[in-house]
Amino acid sequence: MEKITTLKEFLQENKESGIEAIAQYIEEHIRASWQGVFQENHDRLLEVYNKAGDPAYGTYLNFLLLPMNKQLKDAGLRPEPRLPGDLDISREWGNIEERQRWMWSTIHTEKGESLGTIVTIVYHDHTQFRIPRQPQIIALNETHKEDIVAALSHRSSDFKHAREFAIEVEEYLKNQQSNS
Repeated sequence: MEKITTLKEFLQENKESGIEAIAQYIEEHIRASWQGVFQENHDRLLEVYNKAGDPAYGTYLNFLLLPMNKQLKDAGLRPEPRLPGDLDISREWGNIEERQRWMWSTIHTEKGESLGTIVTIVYHDHTQFRIPRQPQIIALNETHKEDIVAALSHRSSDFKHAREFAIEVEEYLKNQQSNS
């Protein structure tokens, strides 16, 4: 059985502790475990989905990325906020059977230095509980919200035109009030 390298060991062995190396490690974890985590937790996740809908995908991401949050801490790094990121400022778009949500966390050293940002892209279905493909990771050097949004907007016109989740919810609630 192959010994699993910790993030701390990986960064030491590669003499690289930049955001690209961290993203590479997280991508490998996701590649190796995204389907297994989904299958192992399917019944619990489906129960959450049947009761609350989309929050089940957040629960899935927490299961998937909990080991990465622990690995970051063990390596002396701190994601702000925890992986996968802040739902309120995330953005979502796509067809109903394969939506994508982009969330992000800035990675800090123990000394408070910002290394960069890890963007997590999760694909999900709004017609049934299904993750149609592997979550993806993007590494950015940007660390401030405005710069992150600009970099992601440059990378994706869909991201640029999507609204933050908190704004979508606020507009939805206003529409519900005016229709009642």
